[in-house]
Amino acid sequence: MPSFQILLLFLAAALLVAITPGPGIFYIVARTLAGGRTEGLASSVGLGLGGLVHVLGGAVGLSALVMASAKAFTLLKIAGALYLIWLGLKTWRGARLAEPNKVQTTGVRRAIREGILVEALNPKTAAFFLAFIPQFVDPAANVATQFIVLGVISVALNTSVDLVVTYCAAKARAGLTRRPSFIARTRQASGAIMCGLGATLLFARRAG
Repeated sequence: MPSFQILLLFLAAALLVAITPGPGIFYIVARTLAGGRTEGLASSVGLGLGGLVHVLGGAVGLSALVMASAKAFTLLKIAGALYLIWLGLKTWRGARLAEPNKVQTTGVRRAIREGILVEALNPKTAAFFLAFIPQFVDPAANVATQFIVLGVISVALNTSVDLVVTYCAAKARAGLTRRPSFIARTRQASGAIMCGLGATLLFARRAG
């Protein structure tokens, strides 16, 4: 496992990512507004299961990459830091476009299946896990195990936030979508923090 300090940094970064309004959150909001709390909860579970698909796949691929080349790991870490900076800039620029998409009402089972597919078939999610988690992995230890543990934590945080969002959206169906300025300010602040985090990780050195 990573050191206690690295784990704390990971939890802070993963929580920031989880609470940052993005496609996943707006998908959950849209499903809840369209089908109610039950459908929103089902969609949240589906997204979480879809995220675990990327965690398992990433663990196998990243482990092979690290065992093959230490330089490749370093390049991946640099790419990950730059990706976080890019994601922060994209979040800032797209702050004014934070309006949930409308979706059709469907059943609970279908909502779960669709949530899994939405997340599992999203290449951006796979790219994010491969870019984000390596920042906190110790290449001298079991990489695959660390990746899975950190990935599961990240998915659990994301799902927890989705569940909270579901309850909030269910209580304020009409009012939530009428506050675009609040959502925009939240995304701008999150984008700035993510840029700072990416810059910090880009120049940070790992002990050992």
